[in-house]
Amino acid sequence: MAISRRKAIGLVAGAGVVLGTGAWLNHELNPRTPLPYELPPGGALPVTSECDDDPTPTVTEGPFYTPNTPQRTVLRERDTAGMPLVIEGRVLTPDCRPLAGAVLDFWSCDGNGIYDNEGFRLRGHQFTDRTGAFRVETVKPRDYEQYGIHRTPHVHVKVQGRGTRMLTTQLFFPNEPLNQRDWFVEESLIMNVTKGSGALMARFDFVIL
Repeated sequence: MAISRRKAIGLVAGAGVVLGTGAWLNHELNPRTPLPYELPPGGALPVTSECDDDPTPTVTEGPFYTPNTPQRTVLRERDTAGMPLVIEGRVLTPDCRPLAGAVLDFWSCDGNGIYDNEGFRLRGHQFTDRTGAFRVETVKPRDYEQYGIHRTPHVHVKVQGRGTRMLTTQLFFPNEPLNQRDWFVEESLIMNVTKGSGALMARFDFVIL
């Protein structure tokens, strides 16, 4: 049975004290690295017909975030390991208004469980269009083990609109064996994923304050 994030944080915090890794622990559990991108003109649009008005939960930033990524929607390259993955959705306010000009900064490991921490492979930011929509082309990341923790496949993202707080979170995949063991998985962060022609097609809408 999955444990709560509060309990998980307590367990990791205890381990951090024992191991003397206070600086690393602070970085792991305080996802506050700011986004350095200048937001274009934009803001909340008229109410959309459907949305989940619960704010998207925050999840740890982790140790592998790199700022100042290229502005682009296609993150994968021809030789990138992993099943092609397309994630589409919108950025919304809690009262169901799409946010135009919001920034989304995506990053993940590849299909071998490897992050590029020296360059910008599988890293990039983009801005929502006039309808609050986004689309990113990447690959499905693999599970990996780091610091004794076995992570289920996930995609990291930071989201911020003009005049909103920054959201740092992670997106997960349905029916993954490690979902029940991963401390940070929440049901509301599991994407709707279908198999398309040569790629996985995922859908997720962010609700930010």
